Amino acid sequence: MEVSFRIARRADLRAIVGLLADDALGAAREDPAQAETGPYLAAFEAISRDPNQMLLVMTEGEAILGTLQLSFLPGLSRRGAWRGQIEGVRVASTARGRGLGARLIGHAVDECRARGCALVQLTTDQSRTDAHRFYEGLGFSATHLGYKLTL
Repeated sequence: MEVSFRIARRADLRAIVGLLADDALGAAREDPAQAETGPYLAAFEAISRDPNQMLLVMTEGEAILGTLQLSFLPGLSRRGAWRGQIEGVRVASTARGRGLGARLIGHAVDECRARGCALVQLTTDQSRTDAHRFYEGLGFSATHLGYKLTL
């Protein structure tokens, strides 16, 4: 069966949060049982209303196999260039090894090109060494050191 890409719908929230929770880091942060209420729902609605946000799902038939959030960021640097920011990339553990992650990222990059972005950026946790190799294999370079401040 062929995979396709679409904008996420509210009915997809449980599956999306399930994907976010389906790894060592996400298991401690996410709660799929509350995916359709509270902060998850508020975040989904804010993303859906913002024309510079895109929550994507990758599907095969009715099954959601992957997700990511794409943000389009205007900036003054690089002569006023727009950039695409990729976050929350996940492929279902049962679907890994099929090249779907590369297709998901490729689709996001195509969306950035279509919006006139000059570059695409993403971050990944330092502990995700497999992800580092994956992104480097897709042509991404680890050019910056990132910092976060939890509030």
